[in-house]
Amino acid sequence: MSLAEALAPDVIVMDVEMPGVDGIEATSRILQAPQPSAPAVLVLTTFGRRDYLFRSLQAGASGFLLKSASPDELLEAITVVDRGDALVCPQLTRTVVARALAETPEPAIVPSTRLELLTEREREVLDGMAQGASNAEIATRLFLGEATVKTHVSSVLSKLQLRDRTAAVVFSYENGVVVPGASAQVATG
Repeated sequence: MSLAEALAPDVIVMDVEMPGVDGIEATSRILQAPQPSAPAVLVLTTFGRRDYLFRSLQAGASGFLLKSASPDELLEAITVVDRGDALVCPQLTRTVVARALAETPEPAIVPSTRLELLTEREREVLDGMAQGASNAEIATRLFLGEATVKTHVSSVLSKLQLRDRTAAVVFSYENGVVVPGASAQVATG
């Protein structure tokens, strides 16, 4: 820790298992110490243990990489944390994502009451717009003429008080008309 203070590095590559103070505790101490600019800490370890990963991140580490990484991967990781970004080795990314999803409640989407103004056919047209379909594609899906779809699009935009199709797509995602991450899956309800 005294070396970190004396040298004031931009990045510290920290091993987890060290004699005396382990790397996670050392990371915590270094980052809690008053200093003009805190270094980024990249934890480099042989052990891809979940507890090491999460304890390192909780201690303030900006990155976590396994020693099996290639020299190029190590250099890239140092560059990533130096510019202020975070990095977790690909082998453990799923662990981080799974934990984040488990701990993050899904936001409740309360649809706008303006959706109630739409007819069933207009709602189907909005669904198509939200999926990025053109008027011709919507017409084919719904067995309508393209001119009829164009009329429905205008009606949807007017009733929802939207200026264009892009605003309709944003409105659809914000109001649960389309399920995020499922481009072809439309929310029902």
